[in-house]
Amino acid sequence: MKLYQYIVEGGRLAGGALRSNPLRSVLSLLGMTLGIFSIITVFAIVDSLEKSIRDSVEQVGSDIIYVQKWPWGGGGPNYPWWKIFQHPEPRYEEMQKLESRLTTAEAITFMFNMRSNLNYRSNVIENANVGGVSHDYIKIWQVPIERGRYFSANESASGANVALIGADIAEGMFGALDPIGKEVRILGEKVRIIGIFEKEGEKLIGESHDEFFVLPVKFMLRKVNEEQFQNTIMIKAREGVEIDRLIDDVEGAMRSIRRLRPIVENNFAINEISIIQNSLDSLFGVINIGGIIIGGFALLAGGFGIANIMFVSVSERINQIGIQKALGARRQFILLQFLVESIILSLLGGIIGLLLVALSVLGANQSFEFDFILSGDNIMLGLIISSSIGVIFGIIPAMRASLKDPVEAMRAN
Repeated sequence: MKLYQYIVEGGRLAGGALRSNPLRSVLSLLGMTLGIFSIITVFAIVDSLEKSIRDSVEQVGSDIIYVQKWPWGGGGPNYPWWKIFQHPEPRYEEMQKLESRLTTAEAITFMFNMRSNLNYRSNVIENANVGGVSHDYIKIWQVPIERGRYFSANESASGANVALIGADIAEGMFGALDPIGKEVRILGEKVRIIGIFEKEGEKLIGESHDEFFVLPVKFMLRKVNEEQFQNTIMIKAREGVEIDRLIDDVEGAMRSIRRLRPIVENNFAINEISIIQNSLDSLFGVINIGGIIIGGFALLAGGFGIANIMFVSVSERINQIGIQKALGARRQFILLQFLVESIILSLLGGIIGLLLVALSVLGANQSFEFDFILSGDNIMLGLIISSSIGVIFGIIPAMRASLKDPVEAMRAN
């Protein structure tokens, strides 16, 4: 019951402090509002990025590895780019040999990308993202097909003149027409559209299929030399197989296929999604620290603003403190009374800051395709930080009020 009384009395006094000088109060709470806004905005952005990456990883799959020429996460002054530059690109024939040797793989596919013009009647899409893929591509990426179908096994094996397209290409090239069955000219030949990928939107990890034109890799190999492009062999682990075991099997098989002696280092890279995740975790950590530092300065100013309001409040109510003590009020009552007032004022500034974050998230979601979120954990964190600032910067004025001599306090003007 006493705690309830403290809260009610503290709220009443906080309201009186705000009404007595609104301009001073607004300026004093501004620092708290900006501090909470800065910190929670950074945390909300980081959480949104992490959620987007986590969703992308679920689609790409953490059980998939990529055999490529270049390793991910490279860089720095000691990065041996000159040595890796001489490594050969993975080849379609190597994918076929891996397919016959690996027992820990559920699916394996070969792909490479290039840029080419697409022509349908008078409509032209320049430098479209064109990919040649082998048959298991759909098993690894698991991209939903909105209309039509995927390549048949015979179409993949023979390199038939068929293609699947992304939602943006379908809209840009065909408009309101149904693309299924239409023929598009690419690389000097006509290919028939047999499927349209479901619209995905922008992605942080992996590539969106919205602007992708996908053909059987055997068709592409008739038109271009695969060694001119950056190729990838993607391998999905069989259910129950650890990713490390799959990596060991792929490494051994690739070394055997390329006939590398035991003392010779790998002339290929085996990449996995955790490499990107670890790099992003470090990046997010730096962003969080930056947000804490920036918001910390604003919170420091906000804390001094709270302390200023509280010192003024103590001065204005010095006679009241004396009367309360003369009537038997304990120091604990006086201290908690002013401390609760400080916490409520600080929470008010924090709540305004959280409201600004919520409005910013709402505006960003309406302006951008990216999905920004303000989680309940971040809202709770903002309230906890606000309360803590109220305690830290309100304790000294509250202690000063509780230690006042009742006689001297009643004499003060």
